[in-house]
Amino acid sequence: MNAPVRVLVCDDQALIRTGFATIIDAQPDLEVVGECGDGRTAVDLARRLEPDIVVMDVRMPVLDGIEATRLLAGAGVKHPVKVLVVTTFNLDEYVYEALRAGASGFLLKDAPPAQLLHGIRTVATGAALLAPEVTRQLVGRYAARIRPAEGTPDDAVLTPRELEVLRLIADGLSNSEIAATLVISQETVKTYVSRILTKLGLRDRVQAVVYAYRRGLVT
Repeated sequence: MNAPVRVLVCDDQALIRTGFATIIDAQPDLEVVGECGDGRTAVDLARRLEPDIVVMDVRMPVLDGIEATRLLAGAGVKHPVKVLVVTTFNLDEYVYEALRAGASGFLLKDAPPAQLLHGIRTVATGAALLAPEVTRQLVGRYAARIRPAEGTPDDAVLTPRELEVLRLIADGLSNSEIAATLVISQETVKTYVSRILTKLGLRDRVQAVVYAYRRGLVT
């Protein structure tokens, strides 16, 4: 039997925090190893308890969820922790900033319990939790604020087809939609996505979307 996924829950609202913890602990494959109400404590607990995933609120005292996420999963972190951000608004600009900070995805606080559990399991496996339609809305809305990165583009290592797939990912298309657009199989799409992430040193599709906008590959 596999060990349960170890979860740290961080939210400044005690009722929500307790609710999340109760739902998660009721699952045989999940285990809450800690709870806290601010980002600084989340960082300290995550480093001490080494959870598999942190369920992180955005707006919190002492240190907000964005900075906490950057400290736990941002660029340069030796042992990054997977972070699932929760927020009240699906187009909250803070969510976008949290994704840039290294979060693997996000959910709304009013999501049904089944969706929360699915999100935790999805992110725990190393996959990103960012629905295509949300990608379009969220990144599209804040694309104007994203300055293309300067210097030699890393995307020069991509083949023309890989670059095409990256642009479609950034447009919010799912693997099945990309497969239909390019008239290739979903398995081939998965192979392209894997190569893109490996070549660019990216963790998941969320980072690929942000990367594409940062590089000015999509507008």
